[in-house]
Amino acid sequence: MLSRLKEIKHSAYCSIAKASSLQDVEELRISYLGRKGKLTEILRNIGTLKEEDRRAIGKMANEIKKELEEAISIRKKELKDKTKAPKYLDVTLPGRTHWIGRRHPITICGQEICSIFNRIGYSIVEGPEIETDYYNFGALNFPKDHPARDLHDTFYLKGDLLLRTHTSPVQIRVMEKKKPPLKILSWGKCYRRDKPDASHTPVFHQLEGFYVAKNVTFRQLKGTLNYFAYQFFGDDVETKFVPSYFPFTEPSAELYISCSVCKGKGCKFCKGQGFIEVLGCGMVHPKVFENVGYEPGKYTGFAFGMGLERLTMLKYKIDDIRLFYENDLRFLCQFGP
Repeated sequence: MLSRLKEIKHSAYCSIAKASSLQDVEELRISYLGRKGKLTEILRNIGTLKEEDRRAIGKMANEIKKELEEAISIRKKELKDKTKAPKYLDVTLPGRTHWIGRRHPITICGQEICSIFNRIGYSIVEGPEIETDYYNFGALNFPKDHPARDLHDTFYLKGDLLLRTHTSPVQIRVMEKKKPPLKILSWGKCYRRDKPDASHTPVFHQLEGFYVAKNVTFRQLKGTLNYFAYQFFGDDVETKFVPSYFPFTEPSAELYISCSVCKGKGCKFCKGQGFIEVLGCGMVHPKVFENVGYEPGKYTGFAFGMGLERLTMLKYKIDDIRLFYENDLRFLCQFGP
């Protein structure tokens, strides 16, 4: 009997919600609460039940009756209100146009960068934001307890799972499934336990690219990134490569571009250096090729990774990364359609 009451309650609520006219609501009231209604019939037969069942079933039935009466009353009011046009409504006035949103500046720059690399043969590939320790660290030549892991402190989940700290795991997943030549670009959200300030945030976007084939050289890496810098920042930009260290590339470097504010002379924006670091890059480490099963010495390749927020800030001369996430329309509506 209890299950029957629950079925009646569920069925009645669904029917009341779908009722499109006052007549429909009244028919439902009669069907469930009228003299021969479904709920009325159960209330009428409570006296025939055992004493221990009578109290529980009677209580539930009466509660459901009150709830249905209230639901019917509310639905009737809603339908009546719909039929009444407000006194202040002038139906002869033209309709108001809806506000049309704009693309976020990070989306604008991400799509522009993808288009730049598309033109030179790169395919766009996505990867999961929840990764395993192996794909995020181990396969990329980050041994356990390696100091380089400290810079990638992230949010750990159950078991061996974590929120990825960079888009580099996409390299491993692609190379495990495909053989060279490969020209791949991926971008998406990454996570690190950074305290929010003008240049850091726990959630950010990274864009990663890699090219693997036979006889790939560092000269090709420099040519590719110079082409990107000229396309994205303009033909007057100057570039330079500075030696650096990354566990998954050897040799490694960082790409610097001339400051767009002072044109290389030195200012507050570039901290007096004249140049600003924009991305890291290098030749893919042989250990990474070994981890994905590529024959040693058969292939070479290069990889590069860049923070999308940083590039967007440089392009539009934005001095605080937090502006991207405050949802202030006065800020967001400045950037294209």
